[in-house]
Amino acid sequence: MTERPTGAQPASPAIYDRECVRCPRLAQFLRETRDHHPDYWARPVPSFGAPAPLILIVGLAPGMHGANRTGRPFTGDHAGILLYQTLYEFALASAAVATCAADGLQLLNTRIANAVKCVPPGNKPLPQEIRCCNAYLASELGELPTVRVYLALGRVAHDAVLMAKGLKRGDYPFGHAREYPLGADSWLLDSYHCSRYNTSTRRLTTEMFRQVVRRACTLAGLADV
Repeated sequence: MTERPTGAQPASPAIYDRECVRCPRLAQFLRETRDHHPDYWARPVPSFGAPAPLILIVGLAPGMHGANRTGRPFTGDHAGILLYQTLYEFALASAAVATCAADGLQLLNTRIANAVKCVPPGNKPLPQEIRCCNAYLASELGELPTVRVYLALGRVAHDAVLMAKGLKRGDYPFGHAREYPLGADSWLLDSYHCSRYNTSTRRLTTEMFRQVVRRACTLAGLADV
């Protein structure tokens, strides 16, 4: 898979660069991945969803055999199961299952981005890689004035949103279902990440995640469902 994922919209270089090699470790890992899996996307993964969203979901990074394979966030791996099912239940997605970038799924009033756009070894980006990639997230946030809720999936995503907005982490401690006003018309809302580990250990249950997404809809001014 070498072309832009089906359904992805062109983005300015400040927001997305398919050939980005700013982080040497990640760039090398992607080269190795393309050698071992020539059918994988294995490049920085662009954000996906509505161009003028009310809710921006921010994840950690592409999964090795999920977004890194398909080229679309949370698509084709375990972490996307709970996410897309819940978005569908709240009328934020056109389908409940995301299989590939060409499956026709669309997001409604919602967009998904990642704190780091390249798959990291062991799913653990280094602090300097998070900081480097934050320039892309900051630029994207600057071009999405419609966002009312930043839904952060996990602490890394939470910190990445704050960094992109120039806010101090100490003023906004991470915690599941915590919410913070960001100015007069937007909110930061936290959730545990919908990873296989968190769902299998029940650190994050389906109902816990549904409650957070419901709250995101309320804060965004969407109709109750």
